[in-house]
Amino acid sequence: MNVTIINDTVRYPRTVFIRRHSIIIRFTHWLNVLCLSFLLMSGLQIFNAHPELYWGHYGADGDPAVLTIGSESQSDGSHGFARVAGLQVPTTGVLGVSNVDGEPTSRAFPAWATIPSFQDLAAGRRWHFFFAWLFLINGILYLGFSLISGHFRRDLTPTTEELSPRHLGREIIDHALLRFPKGEEARRYNALQKLTYLSVIVVLLPLMILTGLTMSPGVDAAFLWLVDVFGGRQSARTIHFITASFLVLFVIVHVAMVVLSGTWNNIRSMITGRYAIQEQGPKS
Repeated sequence: MNVTIINDTVRYPRTVFIRRHSIIIRFTHWLNVLCLSFLLMSGLQIFNAHPELYWGHYGADGDPAVLTIGSESQSDGSHGFARVAGLQVPTTGVLGVSNVDGEPTSRAFPAWATIPSFQDLAAGRRWHFFFAWLFLINGILYLGFSLISGHFRRDLTPTTEELSPRHLGREIIDHALLRFPKGEEARRYNALQKLTYLSVIVVLLPLMILTGLTMSPGVDAAFLWLVDVFGGRQSARTIHFITASFLVLFVIVHVAMVVLSGTWNNIRSMITGRYAIQEQGPKS
């Protein structure tokens, strides 16, 4: 128990519940979880139909791929590989070749990682488009509420002091040592959280949405400039894949931080809005 003495008064830690997330933030958060899960798995289904990425306008006329996930036959059977910019690494059992009904099958991403589990490009596209539009609508709702309510400015925009090298350096060290904010500091996001969330909201998500729209011939016909902005549909597809990969990395780190800093407290705050912090109060 952390006991402090101030002006000869003994102060003991006490648990205080604060309201950390509004109902709109909580609703859009969990809808994002649903949408991103289906978008990822249906997106891998679509990628499996042509597991190569290119840069430029074409890619189907002999242009070298910047990323290939595939398989090759050898004397002892098929072996999976991933080739990035000419560097090839074996990936059998994870990528390129995976077991389907006990048999090794050539497949970029395994069945358990795609929707549907069997190879069906048309079904994957239907799942992907449905959740893409739901995700976009949810994002507009979140952004509109955040701007109107002040959540964006109040909770996500770092102050000048928080952006100072000294402050950021201290927070990086604290995170590396798994020292998380306590007491009054736990009432709000720290600078690293704010910068990370802003990067996702302002950079990654818009980039993913725009590159997704660029791959649509119908959208290209209405907005001709989109293809030129990203240097071609094949470049847009590659950027789309990269941004999705960064989002997966963000989710992995986010979940790890949730677990390490207090699983139930964090989940409860995103379900009920109530977040517990420890404050120093006088002995009752």
